[in-house]
Amino acid sequence: MVDLIDDERINVFGTSPKFLATLEGSALKPRLSHGLSSLKTMLCTGSALSPQSYDFVYRDFKPDVCLASMSGGTDIVSCFVNGNPMSVVRRSEMMGKSLGMAVEVWNDAGQAVIGEKGELVCTRHFPAMPIGLWNDPTGEKLRASYFSQFPGVWAQGDYAEQLPHGAMMIHGRSDAVLNPGGVRIGTAEIYRQVEKVPQVLDSVAIGQQWQDDVRVVLFVRLKDGIVLDESLQQQIRQVIRANTTPRHVPAKILAVTDIPRTISGKVVELAVRNVVHGQPVKNTDALANPEALEHFRNRHELND
Repeated sequence: MVDLIDDERINVFGTSPKFLATLEGSALKPRLSHGLSSLKTMLCTGSALSPQSYDFVYRDFKPDVCLASMSGGTDIVSCFVNGNPMSVVRRSEMMGKSLGMAVEVWNDAGQAVIGEKGELVCTRHFPAMPIGLWNDPTGEKLRASYFSQFPGVWAQGDYAEQLPHGAMMIHGRSDAVLNPGGVRIGTAEIYRQVEKVPQVLDSVAIGQQWQDDVRVVLFVRLKDGIVLDESLQQQIRQVIRANTTPRHVPAKILAVTDIPRTISGKVVELAVRNVVHGQPVKNTDALANPEALEHFRNRHELND
């Protein structure tokens, strides 16, 4: 892919957080191995881009590229939050709202909030809004998917935060938000910390129903030859606790050999959560590696 940038004189390169993390994990430095003189903008979407990946791009990819982390959806063929070549790139942030999109972040009461986490919504119609879904003649599926939480307002299903200067942050999918002790936690907040632990290649966090509450369970895929012993578990917990809150710290950390992702590279927390709770998983056709779900089934460690 990096060869193509030079070979085809690419100006705008679209990629994903997983691709960038894989390059960094492989100790590759495109800035030293390629010319990249044509590259002006790097678009990144699929999941939240970690702070470490921002550092990697400007340190090891190209120091004068416009890195635009974006958030949107396949259904709308566009983005609600986008990049802007005239704005400053800030570590961990998406630059601002897309043109033609009346985007806000709402709390549970349906009030717009700034500097607080909540639901990413679009309060007015927009050019690429779908008028229906396949095999949904009454519009019931469309309303259930996007308009059931706030009637008449499109709720994208992202757990987001609008910052005072206009930038946005995405903290994970709303349906994957963890809720230990009634405190809402976006999974991206945990992943940002776990990525700092060099022994961990990949991870997925879920909320497990436990004793009339929810506890955070973290599954990790480790580098070859690494064992998840008590010392490594404590290291992971310490990194999370030092940079977030005690509520973010997993009650259980378990090792797996693979983590399920969609064909586009997104971690599927909801599917993992369903498997852990013995519930069926819908739409496994969308997974690149559905067999990975078996690593999470009937784990005896989750019984105490």
